[in-house]
This record gives sequence, structure tokens and C-alpha cells, in this order.
Amino acid sequence: MAEKESKKVTVNRTYKDTVFRKLFSDRKNLLSLYNAINGTVYTDETELEIVTLESAIYMGMKNDLAFIIDTNLFLYEHQSTYNPNMPLRDLLYISSEYQKLVDKESLYSSVLLKIPAPHFIVFYNGRRKMLDRWTNCLSEAYKNQQGEPDLELKVVTININDGHNEELMEQCKILEEYAQYVSGFL
Repeated sequence: MAEKESKKVTVNRTYKDTVFRKLFSDRKNLLSLYNAINGTVYTDETELEIVTLESAIYMGMKNDLAFIIDTNLFLYEHQSTYNPNMPLRDLLYISSEYQKLVDKESLYSSVLLKIPAPHFIVFYNGRRKMLDRWTNCLSEAYKNQQGEPDLELKVVTININDGHNEELMEQCKILEEYAQYVSGFL
């Protein structure tokens, strides 16, 4: 029985991730979500450059969406379970994204390479009761961190369960519809 339940959870999780990826790979939907989160009013979908690594799999993980807009690089993920390891996962993803964006020869140049500023957002819709929004930091995983960390990465998680972040849902109807749809799989 436990094996059956485990398979169901994996299938549901995979299905939700696939639906999220497909739905927001559409530039119009992605721009709507971006505008709702950032309080912007971009209308030109061509300003979005989707750079998701289609074959980026590390230890069986794949990033959902990566895109550049206005010299910023955004990684959006959907999670149906709480995962405090998202900062570490995003560190691996962002490294892969930067590798793809940067000419390796230029790394040895005396000229500073300019790279898009990274931003990490997770959309959570799991069963565990969570706040509307919270931040996880890479430094929380350091075994012996003292003082200010030399490397930090912050991941903002937005709860998209019913009754959470209602203003965001009103501003991005496609996210609201997605959240309602996948809530049936909890």
C-alpha cells in the first residue's frame, strides 16, 4: 500500500510540474505572472527571453522555468511539498544557466563580464500549512557558518493554495486557475 501511495505522490508531483511548465512556457501567461509578482505592466511578450535548460537535470531534478527580462534572470519553480533545499538546487541551476549565457573564453578576459541579476521564486501548493510567503537562504544549510556568509542565495516561496495571496491571484488569473486545478490532486 505504501508503495502505491508513493507512486501516486510522484505521479501527481510530476503531473503538476509538467502542467506548470507547459502553462507558463507560453509567453503571454509568463508575462502575466511576471507582471503580477513584480507590479509591472509589460505588454510586449518579445521582451521575455525564455532560457529554461531543457536538458538540465542534476540528480534527477529539472528546473521549471528560467527567463530573462530587463537584464534580470528569473528561475520559477512549482513545488507541491515544502523543500528547504531549494536554495541549493537553485545554486546548481543558476550555475548552469550562467554557463550557458557566458562565453568561456571571456572568463579569462580583463574585462568584467556583466550577467543578468538572478531572482528565485517557488510557487507552493502542498498540504503542509504554510505562510503566504517566506524566504529560504542557502546559508541556512551551511554546517559551520559564522558571521556574514561569503555566498548567499535567497529563494522566495509564494503559497498558491486557496485563501493565500489573493491579490496576486486576482492579478494573474491563469495562476489562479492553475492553483484551483492542481488543488484537486492534493
